[in-house]
Amino acid sequence: MNVSHIEHIGIAVASLETAIPYYETLLGTKCYATEEVADQKVKTAFFKVGQTKIELLESTDPEGPIGKFLEKKGPGVHHLAFAVDDVNAALQQANEAGIQLIDKQARKGAEGLNIGFLHPKSTLGVLTELCSE
Repeated sequence: MNVSHIEHIGIAVASLETAIPYYETLLGTKCYATEEVADQKVKTAFFKVGQTKIELLESTDPEGPIGKFLEKKGPGVHHLAFAVDDVNAALQQANEAGIQLIDKQARKGAEGLNIGFLHPKSTLGVLTELCSE
C-alpha cells in the first residue's frame, strides 16, 4: 500500500452551521466546499490546511453512521483518511495483511473520491479511510 499523505481528518459535528464559523476563525481560512453525500446520510464541509483537509461531518439521519457516532461518543474526531494510489488495491493488500475491512470494494465519497474504510477493531481503534481519485 503506497500512502502519499494524510488526505483528511474527519470530525463529526452536531451542526455545520455552528461548526463552520468556529473552524474558519480557528484556521484563519474559509470553508471551500460543502456537499451532501446522501447514501452516507451526511453533509460535509471542507477546509484546507497545507496539504491536508479537515472534513466536518453533520448527520442527516440519526440512524446513519455519523448520527450513531454522535449518539454514542458525541462530537469529535471520527476518522483519519490516507491518500493511496488505488483504493481497491489498498483494500486487497489490507485484507491480505489480516486487517478487517468495512468496505471490500471502493465506493464514491465526498469530492468525487473513491473511498474504503478499515475497521477500527483491527486498526488500533482508529477508523481509517483510504482515498484515491
